[in-house]
Amino acid sequence: LTDVYSSSPALGRYFRSAQVVNFSNESSTVFYQLEFSVPPSTEGFMENTMNPDFVKNVLRQNIYDED
Repeated sequence: LTDVYSSSPALGRYFRSAQVVNFSNESSTVFYQLEFSVPPSTEGFMENTMNPDFVKNVLRQNIYDED
C-alpha cells in the first residue's frame, strides 16, 4: 500500500503511512489505517480528493493496472 499511495499522482504528496490494524486468517480480511497530511481547508478538498471512494479507487486502479 505504501508504494501504491506514495506513487499516486493524485494522493502521493499527501500520503504519510499505512499500517495493518487488524488481520483475520479465517476470512482473509485485513484492516489498514492510512495516514494523509492534508493542506489547510480548501474548497472541496476533503469532499473530493479525500473522499473514501476516491481513495479506494486509487488502490483499485493500481490492481487493475497490474493485471
